[in-house]
Amino acid sequence: MDALPASAPSMTSSPITEVCFVLPPDLILLDLAGAADAFRIAAAMGLPVRLRLMAPVVAGEAAPTALGVGLAGVEPLPATLAEHVLIVVCGATGSAARLLSSAAGKALVAWLRRHVVAGRPLACVCSGALLAAAAGLLDGRRCTTHHSLLDELRQLAPAAEVLDSRVFVEDGEVCTSAGITAGIDLALAMIAEDLGEAVARATAQQLVVYHRRPGGQSQFSALLELERGGRFDGVLTWARENLHEPLTVEQLAEKAAMSPRHFARAFTAEKAVTPAKAVERLRVEAARALLDSQPLRVEDVAIEAGFGDPERMRRAFMRAFGQPPQAFRRAARA
Repeated sequence: MDALPASAPSMTSSPITEVCFVLPPDLILLDLAGAADAFRIAAAMGLPVRLRLMAPVVAGEAAPTALGVGLAGVEPLPATLAEHVLIVVCGATGSAARLLSSAAGKALVAWLRRHVVAGRPLACVCSGALLAAAAGLLDGRRCTTHHSLLDELRQLAPAAEVLDSRVFVEDGEVCTSAGITAGIDLALAMIAEDLGEAVARATAQQLVVYHRRPGGQSQFSALLELERGGRFDGVLTWARENLHEPLTVEQLAEKAAMSPRHFARAFTAEKAVTPAKAVERLRVEAARALLDSQPLRVEDVAIEAGFGDPERMRRAFMRAFGQPPQAFRRAARA
């Protein structure tokens, strides 16, 4: 699973003592607040870190947030940083061109280029990855960002491997994540690595969020990703509500009032996946939720989600997540 440890050797040889949130102009408040509150709660549970907010100052004023409100306690970007500091670059509204052409955006990119040296841990939430890319910090790395910004990230970092539809991606000491709530997933992954799954779960409970999606999971739910306003959306909704059924092509075609051959061709053309693959994605998502929230045996989860047997479910999980169902069950019980 893609995860970013807060004090593992891949990031730094010593524990992180500060988490510095770097705020771009037109900051998306939730990009900051989600991750920062996760660290704040974990700090109350024993994570020994200090949280700092910092932003470029242009014409004597800190760059405003997207909501037009100011933030108290924001420092100017410092000239120096302590050794064991994690830099978290938050996201902003607007396009890459707008972000990078502003005076504050240019100042932030220059600051990152100076201060994110080899071995310095870096995390980017949403369009924060665009700033890191402009600073040359993602070259040769695997990375991701919000799904609407993937093409812009590829243009800014042609030497990077930009991964689609990931919640977050860790590559050495650099971690990038999708937008908004993915910053919480990223923070919970760091907290779990440093303090353990029990503290990460307790932090998630305080935040009233789902206990940490794996980094390799899609940015969308399977049903939302497949339902895009097409003629088969009703069939998919019915399938999600009837996973105990065989859900064969013949059965789905009957719901669509089409011949199986015509249905299979038309469905694949519209959804860009075969009916069988779509059903598998629905089953995997349902099974993962059961593993996280229900005291069921893996064998029973396989039956509830419609896989029929654990081995069939295991193969589907390996294709979807690169991990077997047992890994999710162990994490849920930690």
